[in-house]
Amino acid sequence: MSATPASDEQQQSIIKTILSPKMLACVFTGLSSGFPLYVLFQLVPAWLRTEGVDLATIGLFSLILLPYNWKFIWAPLMDRYVPPFLGRRTGWMLLTQVSLLFSIAFLGFIQPSNSIGLIAYICFVVAFFSASQDIVLDAYRRELLEENELGLGNTIHVQAYRIAGLIPGALGLILADHFDWDVVFMIIAAFMSIGIMATFLYGEKEAKHTPKTLRDAVIEPFADFINRNSWRGAGLILVFMFFYKLGDNMATALQTPFLIDLGFSHTTIGLVAKNAALWGAIAGGVLGGIWMLKLGINRALWLFGAVQIVTIFGFAMLSEAGSNTLVLGIVLTMEYVGVGLGTAAFVAYIARSTTPAFAATQLALLTAISVLPRTFASASSGFIVEAIGYTTFFYLCMVLAIPGMLLLFKVAPWTTEVDVVVSRDDSS
Repeated sequence: MSATPASDEQQQSIIKTILSPKMLACVFTGLSSGFPLYVLFQLVPAWLRTEGVDLATIGLFSLILLPYNWKFIWAPLMDRYVPPFLGRRTGWMLLTQVSLLFSIAFLGFIQPSNSIGLIAYICFVVAFFSASQDIVLDAYRRELLEENELGLGNTIHVQAYRIAGLIPGALGLILADHFDWDVVFMIIAAFMSIGIMATFLYGEKEAKHTPKTLRDAVIEPFADFINRNSWRGAGLILVFMFFYKLGDNMATALQTPFLIDLGFSHTTIGLVAKNAALWGAIAGGVLGGIWMLKLGINRALWLFGAVQIVTIFGFAMLSEAGSNTLVLGIVLTMEYVGVGLGTAAFVAYIARSTTPAFAATQLALLTAISVLPRTFASASSGFIVEAIGYTTFFYLCMVLAIPGMLLLFKVAPWTTEVDVVVSRDDSS
């Protein structure tokens, strides 16, 4: 059967949208956003462990990610004030990206053996500029994309975000087997220039809603969130944001030191583990996006959340298997397929919980809450592992994932696609 003219036009429209400059911009926002986080989350722990830093200290380094949790505090400032160069969003992009380039490069010139405090301080600076970049990139993308482009644009952004992890998480570790760490950090930092160059090419739409005063920038987004959900409903949403990926975040918090302790080389981790994790997460994200078209966000949260819990079990198996490359590839692929599925549904839920007019500050608030487990819970992971061992630790992570699933009864019931809590009626 031949395609109808209407279906041909629809396919051409989809292809045109995918290849549009807007979607290319989403590629660069994802690369720029993901890159510095993976430096902190993967490259720095591997560096510290290689230099003989103990697991407890490496676990505490998760606290340097605090700016990601508190970015909603200064998000209104970036909404209200405009830099004297480029545009309202692109000016802040350039400032944060240049700062990231220099601060990441500086890390390699510090010796962990006698300057662990200075390393923590510089990592905190990197986290601050990275979180600030996320604020403006999220706001830019929300303003750039039309309503019917949000799904595709955010999917492209998330996948580019993950691909960015190949630079510090794979290339960085491979380079570490051949060069000193100062050279490694300088090479890795140079990749921020991709985002810097792209910033000059971004087209910036004039915002439909701009706060007239700092008070408006601070108060209106939070007032809107409370008015739409009620105090009880808003509280349940925020608690859910914390617990839904708690077990998953804890299980992957010390992933690179865990693999080093099992006896895998940096090159094996870079080539096998990081690629298995990356492409597993991308596959999970793509499948999640497709399945959500039929499942809806609520049911996706249920099903994908269950998959997340089951795949954590693979880490316990790997812990018992030891330095087995085949098991490593299988476990990491399955784990990150689960991560990709859960993240696809979770990001869609976060976007659904915001109002476009206040997206910058509301997204900063909700995404900050969602990464709290990665910061606070992960900070204790090193102590827990040293006390009970890796295998028992992963079983604990599975248990800690259950409260988030139970909260779905309130925030995303299986039987309806309209959240019970997203209502002014608090009687539910």
